[in-house]
Amino acid sequence: MAENFPELIDTRALRIGIDDGFNWVVANYGEALEIAFLPVLRMLTETERFLQWLPWYVVLLALCALTFVTTRSWKAAVGVAAMLFLIGLTGMWDAAMATIALMLISTLLAVILGIPIGIAMSRSDTLQAISLPVLDIMQTMPIFVYLIPFVMLFGPGKIPALLATIVFAIPPVIRLTNLGIRQVDAEVIEAVTAFGATPRQRLFTAQIPLALPTIMAGVNQTTMMALSMVVIASMIGAGGLGYQVLQGIQRLEVSRGLLAGLGIVFLAIIFDRIAQAYGRRSQQHLNLGD
Repeated sequence: MAENFPELIDTRALRIGIDDGFNWVVANYGEALEIAFLPVLRMLTETERFLQWLPWYVVLLALCALTFVTTRSWKAAVGVAAMLFLIGLTGMWDAAMATIALMLISTLLAVILGIPIGIAMSRSDTLQAISLPVLDIMQTMPIFVYLIPFVMLFGPGKIPALLATIVFAIPPVIRLTNLGIRQVDAEVIEAVTAFGATPRQRLFTAQIPLALPTIMAGVNQTTMMALSMVVIASMIGAGGLGYQVLQGIQRLEVSRGLLAGLGIVFLAIIFDRIAQAYGRRSQQHLNLGD
């Protein structure tokens, strides 16, 4: 019989200590955190209601127009129209709008938080050395682990689903913002500095514009990761297409899960094409393309 690994620390006491500490945070600050995140919940709820209130053809035309503006391709716009029409045809329109609302708000908040962090990382090698392992952990940690602390703090609902989605989806935009700014040609920065630009002016007139294609690639990846989280988030009350997939699993309804899954795939294709096209156009505008 193989010898067991020696117990160097009391893992049971360690787990109890961690759980007790987190329970203390929930008991003392849970209500304050709920109040603090009420504006975020209201923003998510109102976005979902607005999208579901809009006539289906308005949403369809708006996304087709956005696709055409970014891609300059009628074929892409027609493809988006066909996929959205199929989502509505299968009876998943309201669920798809709820999914889009969660994805848009989580991506927006991830970008608002992630880009400044990426900029700060690009300016400090020490911060980069500290942040990269943290980002590695965030990207490799099992998705379900994110749900535990947020559900303990807020209970099942949209807020823990939104926060778990943000934590899961934010690493790419941080990484690629840092990478894009660091890859800006040093000669360009020297030239701008020679004209008397301040660090803030260098950032906004040279570094961010030149790094924009890379930053947009990060935004694209963040969007896709947020969309991939919707099924898991549905388990704690996020709703949307993910909830339809969850119901398909619970009820063993292959058709429900398949149709909802196709809806998620269609949304992923639509927003991926829009983000990629915008990134390519930004690159061409800056004469950085092939």
